[in-house]
Amino acid sequence: MTRDGEAIGLQPQVFDLLLFLAENRDRVVSKDDLVAAVWGNRPISDSALNSRINAVRKALQDDGKAQRIIRTIPRKGFRFVGDCEELAPAAKPIAKTVAAEPAPLPATVASERPAIAVLAFQNMSDDAEQEYFCDGISEDILTALSKVRWFFVIARNSSFTYKGRKVHIRRIAEELRVRYVVEGSVRKAGDRVRITAQLNDASTESHIWAEHFDRELVDVFAVQDEITNAIVAALEPQIYAAENFRAKRKPPASMDAWDLLMRGLSHYWRITREDHAAAQALLQQAIAIDPNYGQAQALLAASHMFGVHLGWADLAKAAPIAERAATLAVQLDRDDAWAHAALGSVYFSTRRLADALSEFETALRLNPNFCLAQGYYALALSYAGRTEDSFAAAQRAIRLSPRDPALALYYGIAGYARFMTRHYDEAIALAREAIRHRGDLTGAYRVLAVSAGMSGDAATAGTAMAELRRTQPNISLAWAATQLPWRNEADREHFLEGLRRAGLT
Repeated sequence: MTRDGEAIGLQPQVFDLLLFLAENRDRVVSKDDLVAAVWGNRPISDSALNSRINAVRKALQDDGKAQRIIRTIPRKGFRFVGDCEELAPAAKPIAKTVAAEPAPLPATVASERPAIAVLAFQNMSDDAEQEYFCDGISEDILTALSKVRWFFVIARNSSFTYKGRKVHIRRIAEELRVRYVVEGSVRKAGDRVRITAQLNDASTESHIWAEHFDRELVDVFAVQDEITNAIVAALEPQIYAAENFRAKRKPPASMDAWDLLMRGLSHYWRITREDHAAAQALLQQAIAIDPNYGQAQALLAASHMFGVHLGWADLAKAAPIAERAATLAVQLDRDDAWAHAALGSVYFSTRRLADALSEFETALRLNPNFCLAQGYYALALSYAGRTEDSFAAAQRAIRLSPRDPALALYYGIAGYARFMTRHYDEAIALAREAIRHRGDLTGAYRVLAVSAGMSGDAATAGTAMAELRRTQPNISLAWAATQLPWRNEADREHFLEGLRRAGLT
């Protein structure tokens, strides 16, 4: 597309949307019309559609307030109302014979939330009766991924049509209009089974992640559940990482709300003050493109409250911003686990622990493999005085996703739960494991300092306190007493005593 003689970069889907609106400028075009023409009848959210409409307006130097060219007709659809002149197509050049190039992936593959196909796992055993187990694993992975509202998962009836056929991954992606393909195999030998899973990026024809799992087949259904949970918990952060890498390769001017969300999520996982500031800036850009982008609102809220808990942000300033964003995220999509986890984090830091636990439990019902919600739930349980439940929840997060980008948090929370039950040596070991994964994790240094202080390990306490002052310069007894949301006064005093013995005044 050109504007005033200058080339304007447009994503293929945005151009298709503009072209369809212009060609049908004599009438109001409904959402169903647009979904059929541009998305091939794939279901999309209102926020995804609005994001694309906003991109068209931006290219035409229009906006949602003026609506000089693209007008929104409430409860009916959209209409192209700008001046338009049709030109005769230029004469086609004489065709030249060239070597065939691989067909590009459909436009829908490169936009908004990524689409994923889970193929039927291949039975590598001689036992034909194992087909049911292979199909069961595949179906369970498909169902579990469908609970992640940030992905679009192709239905079984489409993805399983490739079972038993040797079809190239790229062709499958083109036919199903997906960006990622999950495949795998099952090999049974005696009472043992090996399950291999692999995540492929069809756009680059590369393997993003692969893992195998060896188990005793004592209880088939238990093994099936365990493996499914492990695979899905591993797949989710791998897809986010791949989406962030894809977004980084785009020119800044061409990034859409999804790209900005993925860039923001990448900074979120790094758990530093600077990265969370960068994440919030990117998420604000995404929200500027689409104010009703629930995922961006949820992540923005979670980032603000994470800063509060680690002492980077002031509770009085951050909580109202976060609560507005999290509440809006839940209103926009009540089935998004991230939205409920974000609202739970607001309730946690504002001392509404019962409400926080309820929101985290809702998030886990919506997506049982959501490790970050599991970790937040463990933290809230510990501050509510349910320390054994807290330790079990943190251990579940660690087992569920042993390569999770937030793994250090889960070890730190498990350590805090052990501190609260006065198992100081275990708490020290878990805090050190958290620090091994993230050397600048403030919460882990808190746990290490108080545990070493209470156990009488002055050297470890002194070292931990020095690192704590480095990562949280504003740490003080007054800060801990007023900013951390204990339900029980005895738990608060226990923690403060640990800080005193570690040398904090």
